[in-house]
Parts: sequence; C-alpha cells; structure tokens
Amino acid sequence: MLSQMTGAQLSALYDAENQWAEDDDFFLAFVNERPNGRVLDLGCGTGRMTLAVAADGHAVVGVDPNLGSLAAARTKPGAQAVTWIEGTSAAIPNDAMFDVAIMTAHVAQAINDDGDWSRTLTDVYHALIPGGRLVFDSRDPAAMAWQHWVPANTRRRHTLPDGCTVETWAESAPKSDGLVALTEHRVVNTGTRETETSVLAFRTEDQLRKDLKAAGFTVDRLYGGWHGEQVGNGQGELIVIAHKPI
Repeated sequence: MLSQMTGAQLSALYDAENQWAEDDDFFLAFVNERPNGRVLDLGCGTGRMTLAVAADGHAVVGVDPNLGSLAAARTKPGAQAVTWIEGTSAAIPNDAMFDVAIMTAHVAQAINDDGDWSRTLTDVYHALIPGGRLVFDSRDPAAMAWQHWVPANTRRRHTLPDGCTVETWAESAPKSDGLVALTEHRVVNTGTRETETSVLAFRTEDQLRKDLKAAGFTVDRLYGGWHGEQVGNGQGELIVIAHKPI
C-alpha cells in the first residue's frame, strides 16, 4: 500500500520507533576496536549508526535503497562527513575498499530472497580488504520473536516534528521457508489509516554459516545477545562476526 504520509514523516516515525539502544552500542564498539577505519554501512537507513561511526573518526559510506531515508540522513548534523549512496550492495563503488562492513538493525532479514542475500554477501566480500571484517545481526528463529508482534505488545503513539501524531501497532503472520510477514498499522491524527507489510527472513545459525562460507567468509564468532551470550542464552539474536581471509 502506498503511504499517504510524506517521506519526511515516515523517516521521522522510523527514528521515533528506533532509538539508540544496546545493539547500537555493540556495533559502534566493534567498529571502534580499530581506529580510523574505512567503514561500509549497508542498509544505513536514516543514518543513526552511520553518523555515530563517522563522528568517531572513521571514513564511512552509507548505502540504502530508500530515498526518503537517505534524504532524512543527509539533513542530520555531521551528514557531510558521510558518502551517501542510493541502492543495494550492487551500488557499492567498484573501486572502494573497506576495513569493516556493518549491517545493523536486522537489515539482513529484510533481504528476504536467498539469491539477493547470496549476492549481497558476495558484494560485501569483494568490497572488503583481505582481513576485513563483517558484522551483522539476525533474529534467531528458535526464539520465535514474531509471536510477540501483536497489537497488545506493539501499540505506540508518537508525535512527529511537524506536530502530527501517529498511533502504530504490528501484527505478524509466519509464511513458509522461514519467512514472516510483518504488518505495521498506522493511524494519523489527520484521519489517515494505512498499513505497510514487509517480509523478513529468519535464517538459522547453520544456514548463516553456510551462506557466509559460500561467499568466502570465515566466521569468527556468533553470539546470542549483545553482551556476548551464547546462542540461545541471550536476547534471541544471531550476531555474526566474520572476516575475509588474508
């Protein structure tokens, strides 16, 4: 369904719903393990993590297919320090080489087609220097997070910078082959009612390991939570750290 909200409103709503949290602390600390890096933020959205990484002295390229998100990112303080690119991993410049690639906020799950996912990993592999690192998060299907995506748990009300208020809630519907449809309902105080449905891929630990190996990566660590917990003992995450062999 085509939204009747403006791109600026949708970006502001995204920022209101997704504020800095412990997952951001994890990714920023990971990047900062090595100073002055060349960092690829794939699926950078409105730039929350991208701008934080740039502010800590790294040279950052943010890539995202959503023009509205990139437009919002470009208006934020420090945006001039980032190279913003519209597109998917196919838009990564051929001559760019990175020390670190990050995919935050479960963006890996939004790449729900297996062929697209394989191409994404291959594109990132070629964009990294030998020894370059990749880190991303994906929800562990064993934790069945979608069971909690119901109106009673997800209903929120947000006031956007332009003064409008938006009530939101979510519903989910498991599909086949590890896919889950997530529908967000939005009611704006102007009277607009709309829904937006996305399909997320819930890949198992074994599948992620196989996909990374097929792309050429070596998996270094895989955590279940943001404080280094083992898989199954954290927050229902699969946090993957891998590198391109030297």
